[in-house]
Amino acid sequence: MNRYRVALIDDHEIVVRGFASLFATLPEIEVVATVATVTELLNQVGETHIDLVILDLRLADGSTVTGNVDRLRATGAAVLAFTGGDDAQLMRAAARSGVLGVVRKSEPTGVLLDAVTRAAAGDTIASTEWAAALDGDPDLSDAGLSPREREVLSLYAAGAKAPLVASHTGLSELTVVDYIRRVRSKYERVGRPANTKIDLYKRALEDGILPVPGRS
Repeated sequence: MNRYRVALIDDHEIVVRGFASLFATLPEIEVVATVATVTELLNQVGETHIDLVILDLRLADGSTVTGNVDRLRATGAAVLAFTGGDDAQLMRAAARSGVLGVVRKSEPTGVLLDAVTRAAAGDTIASTEWAAALDGDPDLSDAGLSPREREVLSLYAAGAKAPLVASHTGLSELTVVDYIRRVRSKYERVGRPANTKIDLYKRALEDGILPVPGRS
């Protein structure tokens, strides 16, 4: 069984300690740090690799969501945004910065534990709150995908490999790979990078090409 190193950043000490104790009940999770700021975490862990950072979106140190996520991802850590409020602007900023998802602190224990376990393994956490924030985001530029590109993306981003996409669409495998290359390029041109398959999955969710899990 893989064991993942997880850190929590929240400037409410009682809150962060409570959640750290909760997440530590998961056998595959090792909580290695509970701190109040990104700077404190980076100073504390040094070169030690962290698999996942659970980041409170509203910190009192004057930092921004985008700046915090960028600094954490630069270390190789994935980021799961943690919020106690309904600030859609913060959730949009988090989503645009490349977090794996946004989870409310008020979610039931089972939902929180499942989200942390999946995020630590690198899965995207597509909550309805995250989708609602993206639905109203005026800053998401249209990548201008063709119907065929959207079809290929819907299959590939959902987990199908190129040969299976080719089989479903009647295209050759080389053509599928070329379509994916073009899709990445179009997203890149409008400032919405899709360098990884997880990024493509996020773009597909944002653009309504794939449905948000659990949302009818």
